[in-house]
Amino acid sequence: MEFRIDRTAFAEAVGRAVRALPARTPVPVLGGLLLEADAGRLAVTGFDFEAAVRVEADAEVAVPGRALVLGRRLLDVCRVLPDGPVSCALEASRFTVEADGTRFGLSTLPLAEYPALPAPPAPYGTVDGAAFATAVSQVAVAAGRDDTLPLLTGVQLRLDGGEMTLAASDRYRYAVRRLEWRPGAAADGVVDALLPARRLLDVARSLGRGGDVLIGWDPAGGGGLIGFEGGRTRTALRLLDGRLPTYRSLFDMAGAAVAEVECEGLAEAVRRVAVVAEANSPVRLDFSSDGSVMLRAGYGDDVAVQRLPATLTGADEMPVAFNPAYLLDALTAFESPRVRLELLGAGQRALLHAVPDGGAAEAAGEHRHLLMSVKQLV
Repeated sequence: MEFRIDRTAFAEAVGRAVRALPARTPVPVLGGLLLEADAGRLAVTGFDFEAAVRVEADAEVAVPGRALVLGRRLLDVCRVLPDGPVSCALEASRFTVEADGTRFGLSTLPLAEYPALPAPPAPYGTVDGAAFATAVSQVAVAAGRDDTLPLLTGVQLRLDGGEMTLAASDRYRYAVRRLEWRPGAAADGVVDALLPARRLLDVARSLGRGGDVLIGWDPAGGGGLIGFEGGRTRTALRLLDGRLPTYRSLFDMAGAAVAEVECEGLAEAVRRVAVVAEANSPVRLDFSSDGSVMLRAGYGDDVAVQRLPATLTGADEMPVAFNPAYLLDALTAFESPRVRLELLGAGQRALLHAVPDGGAAEAAGEHRHLLMSVKQLV
């Protein structure tokens, strides 16, 4: 194997593929990146049984071949290489990287021990990459972080007709986002797939600037994989078992009071008053029909308050309190200038959604975020 490649393209391909590698693994070869040089291109693949990422880049290939190199070590090398062309070669069991007089020698891993890569799922439809990246980021904040409850660490992806729905919940909040997608000729019926939130977020971010994203799915089975392809990057994610509980009854807010407030201003006020809050202490919001909301955090002499303009209908006053981190996650996920809160009272559900102004990217109902308010008001 021998090839020559631009340093920026090489570093980008290695950087994207290395994100698929496990942080720790009892199987040493899974810490390696598979490099395949052939016919004017270099393909870099990372794989850990949960995800496979393949990135292609243009290269001048003198001798085709394959090599398995420790991924994070190769990424460290790419980061310190000088700009310009990079020459790489496989010399027996040693992989060399050379640029502008700087030369590195890296040991290789045994190719014979590398597991077979999964076949990419068949094309199923396409979605706008930027819209998909935004939607995934809006719901992934509500996914759980506790790996002992894998079901709650996922994002539920549902494809039904021309609509894609993404949803995530950690039991204390539930985010849902709808967007359009374009089913392909093979699309048939409804697809429900639970995907690891962290992995899906990485995929969406990496593909968000590359135009359309091709979604791959095999309705006949496909080995429990769903694929995403954009530009010269192709990723396959293995599904999580199970599915999230339905949210429709939770989002039924009959009898709720409705408040509207400027989204960025409320987020900034929450950040400000939460400075004096103890760990896990809530921020209280007192909405009033006089056209304002009073934020309060802290106890005793260590308190902070701020009043903001807000409207309230359906009640004369409505006091609620939230975990400030959860409330900020919800508020910063919205793109619209104003947000509407449907409130049932302290210790009960609160539903946030966008207030469209004609120029906002999200319409009412497309993005909704459910939070549980705190029973004990500050």
